[in-house]
Amino acid sequence: MIWTSPVAQAAVPLLAVSAVTPASVVPESTQQAIGYPTLFLLVLIGALVPVIPTGALVSSAAVVAVHQTAPFSLAMVFVTASLAAFLGDAALYWLGRRGMKSKNGSRWLEAIRARAPEDRLEQAQTKLAEHGVAVLVLSRLVPAGRIPVMLACLLAKWPLRRFSRGNLPACLAWAVTYQLIGILGGSLFDEPWEGVVAAIALTLLISVVPSVVRRVR
Repeated sequence: MIWTSPVAQAAVPLLAVSAVTPASVVPESTQQAIGYPTLFLLVLIGALVPVIPTGALVSSAAVVAVHQTAPFSLAMVFVTASLAAFLGDAALYWLGRRGMKSKNGSRWLEAIRARAPEDRLEQAQTKLAEHGVAVLVLSRLVPAGRIPVMLACLLAKWPLRRFSRGNLPACLAWAVTYQLIGILGGSLFDEPWEGVVAAIALTLLISVVPSVVRRVR
């Protein structure tokens, strides 16, 4: 999935600002006070409206955390990102279930359907029937895989509790994966902004390549 909306383009600089601003100007305490709530809010919104590159945000935040001296910075990034993703997914699923029960549906359900191509939905339904929760766990690690699997769960009439049990490890695995990308980028470069650029480039590449391959096929 390629993010080209103005919201997506503006999202990364908000979190990366501490990576390019000298610590003498913005103390770490101020960076954290602004950075963690911003990360939480953007990931939460990105789960509800999938136009924000949330993976790139988590990787960028991890780069900044690597270069900070405060203890538990990386742990805070992990907790913040995974919690926001979990709550965002739960809210979107709940809204989708309301749309399924309504005679006229809902704009949230229509938005989910619009982002789940028919072939991807059929594939998700088949795998969900064969493997159950395991497919839900993997769906967040596959570019553009989250929404088709979520819609398959809705069509299978999974209750919110069952969906949440499978989605929790999915969000944890997603946060770990993109945080590791950020840690790698932060470790390879002395300047935080260089690591942020590398992490964003890698996460966008991971997202774009599968779509390109599918289009070529």
